[in-house]
Amino acid sequence: MATDPTAEMTGTERAAVLLLSIGEQEAARVLKHLNARDIQVLGSAMAGLKAVQRDQAVRVLAQFEGELREQSTLGVETEDYVRKVLVDALGKDEANDLVDRIMLGRSGKGLEALKWMDSADIAAMIRQEHPQIIALVLAHLRSDQAAQVVGHLPENLRSDVLMRVATLSGVQPHALHELDAVMEGQFSGSAAKFRAAPIGGLKAAADILNNMETVDETTLLEGIRTENPDLGGKIEELMFTFADLVEVDDRSMQLLLKEISTNQLVIALKGCDAELCEKFYKNMSHRAAELLKEDMSASRPVRLSEVDAAQKEILAVARKLADAGTIALGGTEQMI
Repeated sequence: MATDPTAEMTGTERAAVLLLSIGEQEAARVLKHLNARDIQVLGSAMAGLKAVQRDQAVRVLAQFEGELREQSTLGVETEDYVRKVLVDALGKDEANDLVDRIMLGRSGKGLEALKWMDSADIAAMIRQEHPQIIALVLAHLRSDQAAQVVGHLPENLRSDVLMRVATLSGVQPHALHELDAVMEGQFSGSAAKFRAAPIGGLKAAADILNNMETVDETTLLEGIRTENPDLGGKIEELMFTFADLVEVDDRSMQLLLKEISTNQLVIALKGCDAELCEKFYKNMSHRAAELLKEDMSASRPVRLSEVDAAQKEILAVARKLADAGTIALGGTEQMI
């Protein structure tokens, strides 16, 4: 099991991570209540954090939530506060997922421990379990982590467990308790008490596929369609691919372009059809579009895996903006 990613961090560094996580406006409000010396120390710590990993930030926020809960005189509902802070920082969907993980982690270690583990280790741990157990584990994980776990599972298991993820409509407390017990059998910890949890479903399966490499994604989806055409069709409807960006409205495309680099685009647009390329060109300035075309013409040949990786990176940015309500993915949805 992975170690605590914040174990080597000082209290000041944890405070710096917290301030970086809550956004500029909230951080500024906190700093107003500190003296000049404390501000200097915290400011130096924030500037010195070159790369904060997601698991470090999540652990710091979980620790903060726990400490805040113990301060009964504050008169605040800590779960609501932490959820609001995370929504402001990460967007509604991602924040809700993280808060659910933090709250679940307070009462049990079996499932909670999984998100700190390497995907290959998780796959090795669960590959001998019943496919329904594997599906429950995948549904509990973040979609990007679940996609990596699926990639380490035997090929003959992948379609089966993804179909089971897609058909999960909710998990009752006793089922989660049993799942936690299975995980606790692999490493030490205590049993947990759970409420009914709305994990899994078609969207979860689509998100997992969206986070896999294109070749594996295509193979798995074809396998699901062969086994269950109706289910495969429903999953595919919820998936959003790089080619689907052609349907995004112009305003959303312009906002997306502000968040991605030219180097990413040069690689991502390799081999794309003319219509999709034109969608990007027309939402740039004339000069920027001409420079992009020149860069594409002069660029070296790249492996298909590099193109796939660049497209996945851009899609990840697009989904984050969509989750935050900044852009709309899909040609018919309107922003108001």
